[in-house]
Amino acid sequence: MTRITRRAVLGAGAVLAAPAALRAQPAFPSRPITVIVPNPPGGGTDFAARLYQEGLTAALGQPVVIENRPGANGNIAINAVARAAPDGHTLLLQYNGYHAGNPAMMQNLTWDPIRDLSLVGMATTAPHVILVAPNVPANTLAAFIAHARANPGKLNYASSGNGSIQHVGGVLFARAIGAEMVHVPYRGAAPALQDVAGGRVEMFITTPSSAVALIQAGRVKALAMASARRAPGLPEVPTTAEAGLPGFTLDAWFAFAAPAATPAPVQQRLNAALRALAETPTIRQRAEQAGAATAALNLAELDALARREVADLGGVIRAAGITLE
Repeated sequence: MTRITRRAVLGAGAVLAAPAALRAQPAFPSRPITVIVPNPPGGGTDFAARLYQEGLTAALGQPVVIENRPGANGNIAINAVARAAPDGHTLLLQYNGYHAGNPAMMQNLTWDPIRDLSLVGMATTAPHVILVAPNVPANTLAAFIAHARANPGKLNYASSGNGSIQHVGGVLFARAIGAEMVHVPYRGAAPALQDVAGGRVEMFITTPSSAVALIQAGRVKALAMASARRAPGLPEVPTTAEAGLPGFTLDAWFAFAAPAATPAPVQQRLNAALRALAETPTIRQRAEQAGAATAALNLAELDALARREVADLGGVIRAAGITLE
């Protein structure tokens, strides 16, 4: 006679209950996904988010909503995502200037780039372009450097905020050419570009996506790409090495990030969708036209990138003594 123990009955009950329990878990995504952008509309971060909005909506079967929350050098948006429910429905469009720069410049951050956030998909990578106002008496980088050296402390450079990578780039540029310049922070790239185009600020170092239309219209002058190679969308603009300032490079990346505790299957689903979209001809072409590029990185590659950037860019900022306290 077969003996049925209480443990066997309980074990069988658990096995039978397991499929029901799994069915009770909502499939991801179960509602609209919000992508929070830490800058106003019109800049490189906003461009990167909207580049994927339609495709991600189709791939995931839920609406993807872009929400711009600028302020506090990106920290308002970053904190919102770091503290959001880790279920994949709230994402951040993260910028390396914030991801690696803020921890290096600020002593009392309430978020940590590695502990609190996980990069789940690369949106775009981009060099920075050195722009000057149309009324600046220089049409080449060499001429602008000579102009800045002849007018120490009299020229201004814009940034999208104190501590932004444009701010860091301006500090490093002024040091590289040996000429003092005055920093003028804005709440994002779009208003900064407006004042450069209007001749109220002399220089702005930013990603091309927010500036291509102004460059092509002749409303700002692009003197050089701060990169090792020319941008596909601006092939006529020389690199800094070609223009006479070798060694001055400043690259940016924009990536989708989720709260670090987001379950691995959800992160993998997001990563697979974003990697596939990054390789589609339409998205790649739109990125290139804006002077950027797409990159289909897996989760391990993204984690390595985040850690390397925190060490490398953070090291440059600390060595330069740039702080926001």
